[in-house]
Amino acid sequence: MELSVLLPILIIGAFILSSAIKILQEYERGVVFRLGRLVGVRGPGLVLIIPIIDRLQKVSLRIITMDIPPQDVITKDNVSVKINAVVYFRVVDPGKAIVSVENFIYATSQLAQTTLRSVCGEVELDEILAHREKINTTIQEILDRTTESWGVKISAVEIKHIDLPQEMQRAMARQAEAERERRAKITLAEAEFQAAQKLKEAADTLAQNPITVQLRFLQTVSELATEKTATLVLPVPIELFRFISQIQKTDEKKA
Repeated sequence: MELSVLLPILIIGAFILSSAIKILQEYERGVVFRLGRLVGVRGPGLVLIIPIIDRLQKVSLRIITMDIPPQDVITKDNVSVKINAVVYFRVVDPGKAIVSVENFIYATSQLAQTTLRSVCGEVELDEILAHREKINTTIQEILDRTTESWGVKISAVEIKHIDLPQEMQRAMARQAEAERERRAKITLAEAEFQAAQKLKEAADTLAQNPITVQLRFLQTVSELATEKTATLVLPVPIELFRFISQIQKTDEKKA
């Protein structure tokens, strides 16, 4: 056979062979269509298809990280905020992901945006700020129910940032400051109450024996007398003279 005839045959044969052999990575699957009909999912590794008749479309099984752009949300208490989030999902059924929806990544993105606005619009701002995990779980469950028929599994949903209006930020700052002042006043009042209780207990103890009052008075005078720069003018109570007289009488009896 002449070279001019053999060369085109070899080129066509190489082209057909290369079209028939597909190599899929471990994280890839190939959805095979034969004359427009789904005939199965192939891979990973070496996959053989019929050229021209079969068409193979690759699908990645790895987790896809998709950022949800900031969404304008009006909460249940009529506060306008911007909320963005991130969604983690992966394909669990490549056949459904290709056949059931035209573009499963775009469809999941749009569904996530509308669900984020819907869920956050049904709760108050304080609940969004304080219970993010609950909001994340609710969004994930709603998305997962819808994308299940697409062959897509939602792994996680996380709210990234909540952008509050300046007026709301100032109002929350004032509220937080007022709350800190309230707690400080309560703590001070509790401390004064405890101190008053201790003083009352001490007064009750001293009242049981009048001599202890005089001893406490003398101890206080002694402590104040150590201050050389201080001049003390203290009234001497009559009870003190009585106390001294009792001590003198006791000494005389002993003598």
